[in-house]
Parts: sequence; C-alpha cells; structure tokens
Amino acid sequence: MPWIIKYRPKHINDVVNQEEAKQKLVAWLKAWGEGGRVEKKAVLLYGPAGCGKTSLVEALAKTFKYQLFEMNASDSRRKADIERIAKVASQTAGLMGKKLILLDEVDGLEPRADAEGVEALVEVIKNTRNPIIMTANNPFQEHLKPLREVAELIPMKRLSERDVVSVLEKICKAENLYCEPAALKEIAKRSEGDLRSAINDLEAAAALNKKVTLDAVKAVAVYRNRVHAPWEALQKLFNATYIFQAREAVTSTDLSHDEFITWINEHVPTYYETPEELWRAYEALSRADVYLGRIIKTQNWDLLSYALEMMGPGVAFARTAYKYKWKAFKMPEKIKLLAETRKSREYREALAEVLAGRLLTSRATVKSEVIPYLRVIFTQNPQYAAKVAQGYKLPEELVKWLAGPRSKEVLAYMKKQKR
Repeated sequence: MPWIIKYRPKHINDVVNQEEAKQKLVAWLKAWGEGGRVEKKAVLLYGPAGCGKTSLVEALAKTFKYQLFEMNASDSRRKADIERIAKVASQTAGLMGKKLILLDEVDGLEPRADAEGVEALVEVIKNTRNPIIMTANNPFQEHLKPLREVAELIPMKRLSERDVVSVLEKICKAENLYCEPAALKEIAKRSEGDLRSAINDLEAAAALNKKVTLDAVKAVAVYRNRVHAPWEALQKLFNATYIFQAREAVTSTDLSHDEFITWINEHVPTYYETPEELWRAYEALSRADVYLGRIIKTQNWDLLSYALEMMGPGVAFARTAYKYKWKAFKMPEKIKLLAETRKSREYREALAEVLAGRLLTSRATVKSEVIPYLRVIFTQNPQYAAKVAQGYKLPEELVKWLAGPRSKEVLAYMKKQKR
C-alpha cells in the first residue's frame, strides 16, 4: 500500500497545523447535526496542493461517524453527471444514517465548457439534505463566484518545513527506518509544503536503502516549483527577510504583472501602518507601473527586471522594521468592480457593434459620443426611445440596459407601435 494512503490521518487530531480550519469545520458540521441550523449548507475548503484538504475531510467523517460520499467535480463536470450523482446523494440518507458529501477539486471546472456544471452544483447545494464540503486550490476564479456565494469559505495554509518533518519522522518510526535528520529536512525543503510529495519522496528514498540518507534523498527527490495563489504570494512578499525571497514572491504566481500590482496596491495599507512605510511602498509600486508602461510602449523587455525589483524588493523593504504579520487578504476592489460591471460592458460592446454599421462610424465613436445620448433618451423619453429602438431593431436586452428602471415603459410603447 502506498504510504500516502497507509499514513492518511485516521482522526481529525492527526491533521497537522490546521487548527483554525479544523475548529471552523467542526463547528459547521455540529451545527448541521443540530437540525441543519447552518447559515451556509456547504463549505468551500481551499488551500495549496498537498496541505491536506481531502485528508481533513476524510478524517472529519471518520471522527464524527459520517458516511463519506466522494465525487471529483473536475472529472464529473457535466450538468447531467452532477444531477445524476451529486443531486441524488444530496437528497438520500447514508447506510449508517449520516452522510457527508465531498466534492473534490471544484476549481477544475472550466469557465466556459462547464458553466452549466457550476449552476447545477449551486442548485444541489441550495436543496441538499446533507452537509456538502467542496475543495479547491484557488476558489477565487471568476466562474466560481456562484459557489463562493452559497458556501462558507474556510482556508487551509501551506505546511511549514517543520510540520512536514514531524510527519516524516512519525512515518520513519512506524516503518522502523533509520532517517538522517538532514535528509528529512531536505525532503521537506524540496516539497515546498506539499506533504503528499514529501511522503512519496521519503518512500522512494527508503526503497533504495533501509537507511534514508541525505545522498539518497538527493538522488530521488526534486525541487517543486509551486505556483502560489495570490494571497500566498502576498504573504511571501510582505514577510520576506531577504531580497531573493521578495523576487521569488513576485514570480511565484500565475497572475500577470499588472494583475499582481493590483493585488499589492490593495494590500499595502493592510500590512503597512506608518505614513513613511506607505509612502515608500507606493513610490516603489508606482515606479514598477511606469516601467511596465514603458515596456508596452517601446517593447523593450530589458526594463522588466527593473519593474520586478520595484514591485518585489522595493515594496517588501519599504517597512522600517521587520515584524512577521499574517493578515487576511481580500479581493481587490478594482477586480470586484470589473467583475460586477462585466455584463454592462458586454452590452455596451454589443450595442456599439449594432450601431457602428448603421451610422457608418467606428465602435469607439459610438461608445463615446452616441451611447451617452441614447442613455438620456431612453431614461427620459420612453415613447421616443421606443421609436429609436424599433428603427434600429435593438434586441430587448439592449433596450433594458439603455432604459434601466424605465425599460418596462419603453417595451410597452414598442408593443403599442407594433399593433
């Protein structure tokens, strides 16, 4: 039996260094047991790969005697699959009376191809008779917003090297293996907090010899280059003690440089308190933004290193004194606003497309010089707006967008004119 299965936590107390997540999860499950008196019927458990999300749910089910029904959402992602499997499971009791549903890796759902799958999951959660726990590495993708709204978000943190070493030591003792402390530290270092990878490396090193030595580890283990979630990258950046750590933080996420600047900009006041620190951080960030602008304008990518230095070490060492801080992150307001106004922007683009051909002008001109006047007409003179809408054969959705609260009046006049 592979060690990652053999040494999975049997009890919730066996899960290392996730006390806050365990407390919230236990409190939520106990509230379910008290007649389902929960604010949210589902939990979205998120954190980096290998931090123990699935293991925690399995241990939770064993500890509180729940029958666990597990489904990988990224494999069964179609609406039909979710309705056939998850919907039925959410409505039926377990063989032992209590059932806990685990929907693993919901961030594996694709934004476009699996949009109906997300909608189906939301309906399952709203009508479920059993507690549902979902897991994700990064739940803050735009297409997962409906799931975030119906679930309680509980974060799990990346394990430290000390946490990983403590688990590896227990395994060595259970397997009656001699393990050099330096070898276990090297495994933990190379795993970057992924306990699953660390256990696999330990098993591979033990297969070479009954002694797990540093040389054996170097022969089988590889360094993992993890892609960090935005909040993890921010923690690394603002708590960096060396310049190279701040540099790594900037390049450790899959966000674009402009997007990461937005995240940094939102959290500078969260981590820095004195006016001097704020000024120094924003000064460095503004210079990074200038460099990125010049790169776009001149295509001189040699400037990228300067931009990264400013948004990395420049921001990290704006502090006047080092003190480790763990702060709760938040989604940048700019990104939230763009998400909220996306539909409006889509309507504007569609209207510009319709009118540009009729008016023989560019879409940019329509958006800047025509649409503002149309908004005034449609909100102030519904009768005349109805004539304009019919003249240009505008679809009902665009009429509603232009007229806003007076859309019913405009549509009513349009119906009268058709008669």
